[in-house]
Amino acid sequence: MASASRLQAEKETGDRPSRRGIKKGLYLIPSAFTAANISMGFYAVMAALRGFQLINSGAASDLQRAAEFFDNAAKAICWAWLFDILDGRIARMTKTTTEIGLQLDSLADVLTFGIAPSVLAYAWGYGPAFAEGSWEHKLGWFLSFMYLICGAFRLARFNVQASRPRIMAEGLAKVDKKSFVGLPIPSAAVLIAAIIHFSPRPLIQYQPKYLALYSGLMMALVGSLGALMISTIRYSSFKTVGTSGRSTRLALLFIAAVGMLIYLFSEYVLLIIVAVYVLHGPILRLGSLFRKRSPKESQ
Repeated sequence: MASASRLQAEKETGDRPSRRGIKKGLYLIPSAFTAANISMGFYAVMAALRGFQLINSGAASDLQRAAEFFDNAAKAICWAWLFDILDGRIARMTKTTTEIGLQLDSLADVLTFGIAPSVLAYAWGYGPAFAEGSWEHKLGWFLSFMYLICGAFRLARFNVQASRPRIMAEGLAKVDKKSFVGLPIPSAAVLIAAIIHFSPRPLIQYQPKYLALYSGLMMALVGSLGALMISTIRYSSFKTVGTSGRSTRLALLFIAAVGMLIYLFSEYVLLIIVAVYVLHGPILRLGSLFRKRSPKESQ
């Protein structure tokens, strides 16, 4: 009887190290996706710089190679967006969320969705379009810098809001999982990347009248995205999608369909999806402003 209990105890203690090893291994999975996010951001910056370097030569073959570098940089930012989604989802599913992981994810987002798209927009678009030292060129520098600063502020505000739950009317602390305050920085970065992926040809190759127009529109977009990130406009988070059994199946089917469409028509589908998401926040805000007041409110 005693020997049987001893064997059972040895068996249980023998299983504990393996279980601990599996548990520790689970913590590495979200970090691996975060590391992939960082690698994509680093590659995007280097590809953008390489494309900018080739533009300065002016040769037709170099301009074609520059377009390829810009396209690859845009794709890297889009891949990083996927990795950024997966690392958070996997951490929550496996219950391996850590404070270090949260901070590392924010630092990765500053590189991949802050520095990389601002450098890419400058190198592909308005950087080579205007003469060095002109007010347009200085404005391009300023807007790229402000995009980065607004993105960093957006990430800092998100971390603070996540650590300090909002007090509800009932007196309970609750984190709002249905919406984000301000445009998420990955969505802003992917919109820039989707535009460049749609047309990776550098703007310097267009005629002068179109070059000034397209460069001005790109600078306006970068500035607008920075303003949206620090705004109080709410954007859907879609974190509650797929929480029930039926909605999970529908969500999986929708994700599979969208994934196949992106694989087949990435130039069009990515741009449409991200543009609709970026625009839906201001549209809903305008709708709420012009919505008629209810009879109770009018009294």
